[in-house]
Amino acid sequence: MLDMQLTFTKMQGAGNDFVVINALQGLDPWVLAPEQIRRIADRRFGVGADQILVVEPARTPDSDFHYRIFNADGSEVEQCGNGARCFVRFVIDKGLARGPSIRVQTKAGVIVPRLTPDGEVEVDMGRPQLLPESLPFDTTDLPTEVRGRTTCYGLTGPQGQTLWLDPVSMGNPHLLQWVAAVEGHPVRDEGRFLQEHGRLPKSVNAGFAQWLDPGHIALRVFERGAGETLSCGTGACAAVVSGILQERLSPSLPIAVSTRGGRLTIRWSGDANDPVRMTGPATTVFEGALLL
Repeated sequence: MLDMQLTFTKMQGAGNDFVVINALQGLDPWVLAPEQIRRIADRRFGVGADQILVVEPARTPDSDFHYRIFNADGSEVEQCGNGARCFVRFVIDKGLARGPSIRVQTKAGVIVPRLTPDGEVEVDMGRPQLLPESLPFDTTDLPTEVRGRTTCYGLTGPQGQTLWLDPVSMGNPHLLQWVAAVEGHPVRDEGRFLQEHGRLPKSVNAGFAQWLDPGHIALRVFERGAGETLSCGTGACAAVVSGILQERLSPSLPIAVSTRGGRLTIRWSGDANDPVRMTGPATTVFEGALLL
């Protein structure tokens, strides 16, 4: 493996942190071995990040850029909401975008992020997918419980308890649980249990949501390939979709989602044909180069 110098920009969105790589002109970071990606993401021997984001040239005439996401463990994933906000901030700050709104192709489809006048970034995250097979999640013979306009599935947890799970895909797979209090909940144990469960062959992002009022929730997410992160954009979208369908949250309100890394705002009409919109911060931390 030849040594190479990789230039990068370190960014964060509500505490969810990223290494952003500009691959618009001849650089092919996606050919890096998983162990090299893991080294970049390592917080002691590399730069440190939850995910690596790669800015690529557009592959279709209806998009401005192509966007790839690699988890800290080296695996490639379909979508990252906080990363999408950092993506648009990066291409605008570097003078690569023609305007404040862009169309970005991902493995999960096209997203439309835009820079707002107050400096935050809004992202059209597309329509949620609500069937278990969209994750996929094998629900054969599981007990069910109807909550509002959705169905939750009961899975026996690591301590013999029943975990009532609400499946939502935002281009990547999420299972939501509504818990009494996110602080003190065994997020790590239940998150790992779900990610390794045989009913979830592609693993899952495990979300733990706490209702505060009709326009506000608290959220922790144990992410596939990264562990618990300070924030998760697609997880916030999935939690709000679940909360609106379960009639815990009001579709007429912008929903504040408090994470350990900061606050996101999610809007969704409650109609499965409408997209979910997410607004939140995106900040450049520093730029540098790493010898691989």
